[in-house]
Amino acid sequence: MLARAWRPSSPHHGWGIPGLLVLTITAVAWLLWPHFSGYIGGAAWFFLLFLPAIALRKITQLAEHGDYESAQRLGAALQILHPTAELREQVRLFRHLKSSTAPLRAFRSVRVARGPTRSGWLRELRSAPAVFTLVLINVLVFVFQIYRGSGNNSLVLHRMGALDPLIVINQHEYWRLFTALFLHGGYLHLGFNLFALYIIGPPLERSIGTIRFLACYLGSGVASSAGVVALTEMGLVREAQTIGASGCIMGAIGAWAGLLLRHHDAPFAKQRLANIGLIILIQVAFDLSTPEVSMPAHVGGLFAGFFLGLILAPRALAGDNVGTTRRY
Repeated sequence: MLARAWRPSSPHHGWGIPGLLVLTITAVAWLLWPHFSGYIGGAAWFFLLFLPAIALRKITQLAEHGDYESAQRLGAALQILHPTAELREQVRLFRHLKSSTAPLRAFRSVRVARGPTRSGWLRELRSAPAVFTLVLINVLVFVFQIYRGSGNNSLVLHRMGALDPLIVINQHEYWRLFTALFLHGGYLHLGFNLFALYIIGPPLERSIGTIRFLACYLGSGVASSAGVVALTEMGLVREAQTIGASGCIMGAIGAWAGLLLRHHDAPFAKQRLANIGLIILIQVAFDLSTPEVSMPAHVGGLFAGFFLGLILAPRALAGDNVGTTRRY
């Protein structure tokens, strides 16, 4: 967010203030209460960045339904944290529309704040059947984990198909390369992966099609699992039980990079490639500082997704979705 806000003539200048607040709150919490700093920083991000993004979408919905008074009030409240020129212009427009009989097209002629203008998350998922199905499967599998005894019990996870590299090597249980992709070690692990899938998945699926998206997602996940097994066999990484859809998520990010590289002349392609590069750098920094995270799985999924994205990228993009991809 800060990288975007500090770009010359960026429309995101107002988001730099809450971005700095999130970093400051997290840093202070890390110094004073290190054991709880992750939760405090996460809460700051949720209230200062995530909820305002949802509020921007709500403003759009209110205006489209002609409720300009509510849209104006919500925009004015949001302006305290996000004092952007674009938002100020929208608030002035809502005030004008509220006091006049101006037609609705006056509002629609002004581009509302960044983010999709769809009516909600359910419609977003309906436009991407593969993402919707994957979210549902992951949730159902996690519910079954809880039913079997625990959401983070290593024995339960092993019985349900967690990736245990030595067992895959010695007992040839290769199915674990696939089943481990749908297991998660707790509510936060599941929630973060599903949120990332919801943000990244639908625009990618709409751009390349459902079959290609599934090939990139599942192919990257299996490749990430195979990479962990291979590196464990070579003694380059320590043997450990591995679970989660993170390799698939990184594969989707890699597929985006491959797709954008194939269609580098599409609108905003270079900017989105730069955004993906920033995401990868942040992920690498997080992996290096978090021993519990499997960096080999992430790197393997990323490279597999990149090559799959290059290979499977369609010649023509459906609806030029690369030009309208959500900024993540």
